[in-house]
Amino acid sequence: MTGYTMLRNGGVGNGGQTCMLRWSNRIRLTWLSFTLFIILVFFPLIAHYYLTTLDEADEAGKRIFGPRAGNELCEVKHVLDLCRIRESVSEELLQLEAKRQELNSEIAKLNLKIEACKKSIENAKQDLLQLKNVISQTEHSYKELMAQNQPKLSLPIRLLPEKDDAGLPPPKVLRGCRLHNCFDYSRCPLTSGFPVYVYDSDQFAFGSYLDPLVKQAFQATARANVYVTDNADIACLYVILVGEMQEPVVLRPADLEKQLSSLPHWRTDGHNHVIINLSRKSDTQNLLYNVSTGRAMVAQSTFYAAQYRPGFDLVVSPLVHAMSEPNFMEIPPQVPVKRRYLFTFQGEKIESLRSSLQEARSFEEEMEGDPPADYDDRIIATLKAVQDSKLDQVLVEFTCKNQPKPSLPTEWALCGEREDRLELLKLSTFALIITPGDPHLVISSGCATRLFEALEVGAVPVVLGEQVQLPYQDMLQWSEAALVVPKPRVTEVHFLLRSLSDSDLLAMRRQGRFLWETYFSTADSIFNTVLAMIRTRIQIPAAPIREEAAAEIPHRSGKAAGTDPNMADNGDLDLGPVETEPPYASPRYLRNFTLTVTDFYRSWNSAPGPFHLFPHTPFDPVLPSEAKFLGSGTGFRPIGGGAGGSGKEFQAALGGNVPREQFTVVMLTYEREEVLMNSLERLNGLPYLNKVVVVWNSPKLPSEDLLWPDIGVPIMVVRTEKNSLNNRFLPWNEIETEAILSIDDDAHLRHDEIMFGFRVWREARDRIVGFPGRYHAWDIPHQSWLYNSNYSCELSMVLTGAAFFHKYYAYLYSYVMPQAIRDMVDEYINCEDIAMNFLVSHITRKPPIKVTSRWTFRCPGCPQALSHDDSHFHERHKCINFFVKVYGYMPLLYTQFRVDSVLFKTRLPHDKTKCFKFI
Repeated sequence: MTGYTMLRNGGVGNGGQTCMLRWSNRIRLTWLSFTLFIILVFFPLIAHYYLTTLDEADEAGKRIFGPRAGNELCEVKHVLDLCRIRESVSEELLQLEAKRQELNSEIAKLNLKIEACKKSIENAKQDLLQLKNVISQTEHSYKELMAQNQPKLSLPIRLLPEKDDAGLPPPKVLRGCRLHNCFDYSRCPLTSGFPVYVYDSDQFAFGSYLDPLVKQAFQATARANVYVTDNADIACLYVILVGEMQEPVVLRPADLEKQLSSLPHWRTDGHNHVIINLSRKSDTQNLLYNVSTGRAMVAQSTFYAAQYRPGFDLVVSPLVHAMSEPNFMEIPPQVPVKRRYLFTFQGEKIESLRSSLQEARSFEEEMEGDPPADYDDRIIATLKAVQDSKLDQVLVEFTCKNQPKPSLPTEWALCGEREDRLELLKLSTFALIITPGDPHLVISSGCATRLFEALEVGAVPVVLGEQVQLPYQDMLQWSEAALVVPKPRVTEVHFLLRSLSDSDLLAMRRQGRFLWETYFSTADSIFNTVLAMIRTRIQIPAAPIREEAAAEIPHRSGKAAGTDPNMADNGDLDLGPVETEPPYASPRYLRNFTLTVTDFYRSWNSAPGPFHLFPHTPFDPVLPSEAKFLGSGTGFRPIGGGAGGSGKEFQAALGGNVPREQFTVVMLTYEREEVLMNSLERLNGLPYLNKVVVVWNSPKLPSEDLLWPDIGVPIMVVRTEKNSLNNRFLPWNEIETEAILSIDDDAHLRHDEIMFGFRVWREARDRIVGFPGRYHAWDIPHQSWLYNSNYSCELSMVLTGAAFFHKYYAYLYSYVMPQAIRDMVDEYINCEDIAMNFLVSHITRKPPIKVTSRWTFRCPGCPQALSHDDSHFHERHKCINFFVKVYGYMPLLYTQFRVDSVLFKTRLPHDKTKCFKFI
């Protein structure tokens, strides 16, 4: 109990002590709070009071906290900084206010200008609308005037004849068939396009007897022909192959006639049909001699006079190369002009007519009287006399060493194998061809084979017998490639052959090479020639030649192209005013229907020549000089033809005889994007430029983020099927101008140089006009041609890395030039520029034209191209020699001619003073 009491008392004491401590703490907090309140409230109020009364004091002797003047307060050390801040802020506020007023004034002025611009825009829109209305009204009036003066002629509606048409009235005699009485023109309107239907020989009984090689070659070329159609109902012409037959198959004439009459579209008389009998052997059987062919044309190599219908039937060449192309490496060159033998002849006559030597009369007596039935004996005696005279080296053999080839009666049989005959002809300047002694035999396969082989190896044919009907004689001018001598003049043959000059002889040899290569050499050329003969006779224009469809590669453009000061600097060359018109295409000189009648082709001597074999192009020029040597059957017109000149001086006009014209840049590139972009930018603002076609020669597409420059004209990026330098010369359908500037992606040309080159090209449109000149040279130790790029006083080539040429040459390069040349370009990835120079010089017989004195045009700092490879020049040596083999001669011509502006003076180096410059 006592302990409990004590605890309670202790507990009470401790609790009292705690209360005292709490009370003491509260007093202290109250005092502290009051003190802080006095300091924080009253002291600032007192200080504020005295500070605000400092500026009101005027006397200097007052106490420190009394009112003072402003200057005296600033002298106080503690408030000096505050005064500076106030003054600075006041000054800045004044400046900001001044700027604000100035900006408000400018805004007001700009608002006035905006309103004025809006009004001017509205006025311009109204003026533009009025101009558009005026232009629209003017165009409408112009069209009305043109419609009144030149009414548009629409194509006639084609009326197809009935399938079971009754046919034409029959001629009085079967041999009297001509086009006017045996050909149905209603099936071949001028606008029909000349559709041709080819029968499938395998569907008829005689098809199983055909020579497999002939049949296969014929079917292959028919499938690739542009005129062949599968729709027989619209066909203008129907073609059937009946020979050559396999050995020892003999088809009776009655059976063949019955099978021909059973053709689905024969229509009782076979009008508008062509029966083709191709021969591979010299003794090909004349299958159609006793067969009634009705109104069908016959095309074969052997004809009798009773069978042949002039102007209707066709004499064709033998099909020697049935399934193969000619090997140009085995064809001898066309030079030297004179060969070992002046003339040669090998043959044996198995069966002869009455021999004139058996008669008592002399040769002179026979000439005075009636001509003998057979001059062959007289020919033998005369030729042997020439051989024995040894005035010239000749070779005549009238007896074969081996068994002669089978032949027709009175025909001179061939001796030996084809390879042996060709080897002899390669050594012969002239090849004698003695026609059959039977005057009723118009042409035989043996004669046609001799003619084929002579033309193939460059021996000029000398045909003894004017009665012979040479292949395609009514269309080809054989006098330019062969000599046709009547048999009574056999004694004058030797004199005639010796009198020919080397130039005439070379011209005949080259023309013969052209005829052989174009019309005789392959199955394709024979079939095309047969169709071209008929199409030309019935006056239907050739089909347009195909252009290469450009597969465009999408690309982004919009990068602003800069102006290179080097490109704009014309130096000393002042070309006068230039055109700044937007891009426009060249005027198209399309062929019309009259060309098939009036213009077979035009050459330097205006002689008749090859007919229209190849399809025509929108750019059909007449190439002067020797256009006849490469497909001039396209129907050439003057290459500079068209509208007349503008009548202005050269300084004020573009030059040439076309008032307005532009050109297209074709640029070949391969994965050099930076170099390409720089080259494209250098074309910015180039006058006369119509379009740029970039031939992308790489399978790898351009970078997706590549931004192409905007140079003011369209840039077309064309994708190619393979990496080939031949793509540079493809006739792309995007090229709408006649003039093409072929340029490498690293070529560095000034605008004035390009403009001057274009002006010069317009004065010589049939030639290559460019900048880098090269020449060829004869290597005497190695007896071969060399390519040379050294500086020289003369040249024979202008590289197409920077050159102008006509688009027509793009068609010839891609479709007419021998394929062997394009194959070699692909093999070496080189020499395409040399090939183009060969082609143009071969056609025109003129050298190219070099402009300006510069020799190289590569841009500085560009990556190395293929031409820097060590093997580059070695390959170009090989190319030149191979091209000479293909053409048979060297077509390149030397020239010391160079074109410079009369306003530009060239300073020649001291070591070139012997070079002559023609201006």
